[in-house]
Amino acid sequence: HSLPNAYVRDPREPSYTTSAPPPVLVHSAAEFPPSPPLSPPDRRTSPRLSMAAAALRVQLNAHMAGMYTEGVVDEDTFEALREDGSAVEVARLFINDAYEIVDDIDTLMEQPEVDFDEVEALTQQLMRCTSSVGAQQVNLACMHFSNFYAIKYKGGWLVSLALVRNEFFIVRHELEVMIKLEEQIAACGPNS
Repeated sequence: HSLPNAYVRDPREPSYTTSAPPPVLVHSAAEFPPSPPLSPPDRRTSPRLSMAAAALRVQLNAHMAGMYTEGVVDEDTFEALREDGSAVEVARLFINDAYEIVDDIDTLMEQPEVDFDEVEALTQQLMRCTSSVGAQQVNLACMHFSNFYAIKYKGGWLVSLALVRNEFFIVRHELEVMIKLEEQIAACGPNS
């Protein structure tokens, strides 16, 4: 009885025997000091983060150019804020303050007897608030809204209030996009 050629060992090949297992080496813990803890990548030198920050800066600059071109905010006013590093803070304040004012005007306009003087005072406050970021379209809508103060015409105020609200929401959205991009750039590190 013979085995097929695949099972026959060629005498020229080395012999593999399973005689004894290799020796086990024993080392003490002192021979292997602990590895230093892994630290996060240095944000200042990480090329990947620098590239991400550069791409975000391109997006931010394009977004800002669009805001200026569309008249969402006044370029001179907003660039001054960006140069002194307060654009994000002022934008957040504008968003919060203007939202509260528009909400207060809405509440007053829903009353059966409208306090036109209070509505006008809030409108003037909103106009001052819009000037902080150069939100020209909101300011123009406020001026249109104020035109109905002299004639105390609630119907006209309600229609123009919708315009004020719409212009505010456009500015708010655009500023929120800008804030998000600025935060993403800041997350890439101080030198990004």
